[in-house]
Amino acid sequence: MERWEVVVVGGGPAGAAAALSALGTGASVLVLDRADFPRDKVCGDAIAAEALDVLAGLGVDVAALTAGSPPVPRLSLRSPGGAAVERDTQRPSWVVPREIFDARLLATALDRGAVLRRHTVRTVTPGPDGVDVDGVLTAGVLVGADGAESVVRRAVGLPRNRDDRMAVALRGYAPEPPGQAGTQVLVTTEQRWPAYAWSFPLGDGRANVGYGELVSGGATRAALVEGLHRLLPGVEPEGLRAHRLPLSTGRPRQPDGRVLLAGDAASLVNPMTGEGIFYAVLSGVLAGRAAAAGAGAGAVHRRALRRRLGAHHRSASAASLVSRWPVVMDAAFRAAAADQRVFDDVVALGLVDGRLTARTLLAAARSLR
Repeated sequence: MERWEVVVVGGGPAGAAAALSALGTGASVLVLDRADFPRDKVCGDAIAAEALDVLAGLGVDVAALTAGSPPVPRLSLRSPGGAAVERDTQRPSWVVPREIFDARLLATALDRGAVLRRHTVRTVTPGPDGVDVDGVLTAGVLVGADGAESVVRRAVGLPRNRDDRMAVALRGYAPEPPGQAGTQVLVTTEQRWPAYAWSFPLGDGRANVGYGELVSGGATRAALVEGLHRLLPGVEPEGLRAHRLPLSTGRPRQPDGRVLLAGDAASLVNPMTGEGIFYAVLSGVLAGRAAAAGAGAGAVHRRALRRRLGAHHRSASAASLVSRWPVVMDAAFRAAAADQRVFDDVVALGLVDGRLTARTLLAAARSLR
C-alpha cells in the first residue's frame, strides 16, 4: 500500500489549487484523474481576476495561465423583461478554454513536485489513520475535487443536490458575433425562467456560447438547444456538450475527518450565474491548507470555508430566492444601468464573493417602485 500525505482526486482548478496549496505546507501530493491532460471541460471558460488573485497568492504566474487570451473588460446584461445594461467591470476577466487553462495550472503543480497518475477512483474508505483509495493506496488526507458527480462525495454519504438546486447547461463554440469583441454577454428570459444564455469572446474570432436552466424545469437537450437559439439568434455553435452545475444553495456540510471537498464536488457554484472557477480555486487552496491538520482537517476546512464565504453565500442564496420573480431582476438591472457602483455590486455578487449591499437593495427597491 502506497501512502501519500495528501491525495487529490481530480486535476481541474480545484484539484490543482489544492495540490499547490498542500505542496506549500511541505506535504507529498498525488493527483488522481481519470483523464489525460490536456482535456476539454464543459464550462463558460470565463475567469474572473479575483480567481487569478487567489492563484497569485500561491506564487503562480497568472500571466502564463492566460497567455494568448486578451482581457475582456466589458459586461452586457439583459434582464427577463428586457432591461439592458452594458458597462466596464471594475477589473477585466479572461476567457481561456478549459482545455488550456486546466492543463497549464496542473502543470504548475507538477513542476512544484506533485505527481499525477491516471486513475479512476471507485472506492474511498476513511479510517482512523488514513483514507484507503481502491485498496491500492492510503492518503493522510484526501481532497475530493472530482466535480459534480463526485465519487468522493458519495463515498462519505453525502447525496447529490436536489433538482431545484442543480442547473444544467449546454456549451459550444461559434464565430464571435459582430461587435462583441471585449464584451461578455449574458441574456436572460422570462420563458423557462430562471434561465440565461451567454456569449464570451475568446479573442481569436470565436466565442464560447451556451444556455442553462434548472434541472427541476425538466430541461431536455432539445429544450436547451432551443433556448440557446432563442436568446442568441443566428448563433450556430459546434461541439455542443451538456453538464450539470450543483448550486451552492444545495451545498453539503463539510464532514469532520480526513476527507475534504472542494469546487463542484462541494456544490460550490454560484446560484445566480453558474460561475464556479473562483469558488473552485479558493476552496481548493483552503482544502490544501487544511490537510495539514490530518484527522482534524474536516473541521478546519469547514471553518475556513465559513469564514471566507459564509456571508457571501447568505447573500447569494437570498438573491437567488428573490430573483425567482423576474420583475425583481428587471429592477436590479435598471438600477445597475443607472449607477456604476450598483453594477459593480451585482457583478461581484454573481462572479466572485460579493454581498448584497444596502446601496444595491435600496436602488433596486426604488427602481421596482
